[in-house]
Amino acid sequence: MSILAAESANPLIPPFGEIIVGLIAFLVLLFVVWKFVAPRFEQVFQARRAAIEGGIERAEAMQAEAKAALEQYRAQLAEARTEAAQIRDAARAEGQQIIEELRAQAQEESARIVARGEEQLAASRQQVINELRGQIGTLAVDLAGRLVGESLADDARRSGTVDRFLDQLDGMSAAGDGRGGSSAFVPQDAR
Repeated sequence: MSILAAESANPLIPPFGEIIVGLIAFLVLLFVVWKFVAPRFEQVFQARRAAIEGGIERAEAMQAEAKAALEQYRAQLAEARTEAAQIRDAARAEGQQIIEELRAQAQEESARIVARGEEQLAASRQQVINELRGQIGTLAVDLAGRLVGESLADDARRSGTVDRFLDQLDGMSAAGDGRGGSSAFVPQDAR
C-alpha cells in the first residue's frame, strides 16, 4: 500500500519536509550572499566606479595640462618668433653699419691714395722743373755767351744770369699773353 499511497501524492508538489529544508538552505544561502558576497560586490563596484571616475578626472586633468602646455608652447613659439625677428633686424642693422664703415674706410683709403699720388706727382713735377731749369740755364748761358761774344763761365755771373732769365720766363708765363712774344733775352751784364 505504500506504493499506492506514494502514487496518490502529486508528483509536482514536493513533500513538506523537503520544502522546509529547502527554505532553510535558501535562507542560509541568502544570508551568506547578503552578508559576505553582496558587500564584496559593492566594494568591487565602488572600486571600479572610483577607478573610472578617477580615470576620467585624470584624463580631464591631463587634458587641462596638455591644453596649458599647448598654450605655453604657443606663447614660447610667438616669443621665439619675435626674438628671431629682432635678431634678424639687429643683424641687418649691424650688416648695414659694417657696410657703411667699410665704405667710409674705402673712401678714406681712396682719398689717402689720391693725396699720396698728388704729392708724388707734385714732387716729380718739381723735380722735373728743377732739372729743366738747370738744363735751360746751361743752354741759356751757352747761347747768351755766343750772342754776347764773351764767356759766361763764371759761376756767379752765370747763376745771376740764369736766375734773371728764368724769372723773365716765369713772368711771361704768368702774364699769359698767349701771343708767343719774342722778347729776347739780353743779359744785363752785356747791356
